[in-house]
Amino acid sequence: MALFNKKNNLQQKTARAMEGAITSILSKDMQVTGEIQFKGKARIDGLIDGNVKGEYLVLSETGKIIGDVNVDSLICHGTIEGNINCKLVTAHPTAAIHGILSAANLTVESGASLNGEIKAIQHQSEETPPTSSPLPSTKKTKEADKAT
Repeated sequence: MALFNKKNNLQQKTARAMEGAITSILSKDMQVTGEIQFKGKARIDGLIDGNVKGEYLVLSETGKIIGDVNVDSLICHGTIEGNINCKLVTAHPTAAIHGILSAANLTVESGASLNGEIKAIQHQSEETPPTSSPLPSTKKTKEADKAT
């Protein structure tokens, strides 16, 4: 049953990310050098040479980012040359990602190009307390062995 709850939770997150209007658009004729930060939804059709931080990002087929991307949700149709850290990533067939991709949820459609490293990250929920290691450190174990 937990597997189905996870899937429903992913579907809910994806649906929430897709709702609402795009609040910022960078046209395909625009080129930006420097870091970009935004709230809400942004669509990039042009070129960004710098890091991108925000909530929900749509990178179109003509869009390209040369830098790191740190957003909650990423829908990628374009090219990213840099590291990505997101909760939810969808790489469509025209996507080309070169770098380290860290994501809690990753969907890669047939035809997408991923060149680099993929890391699965887990975002702890507020309800789940962090767990501590039940094993003692090696140093304590050696000291206990000397005492006996």
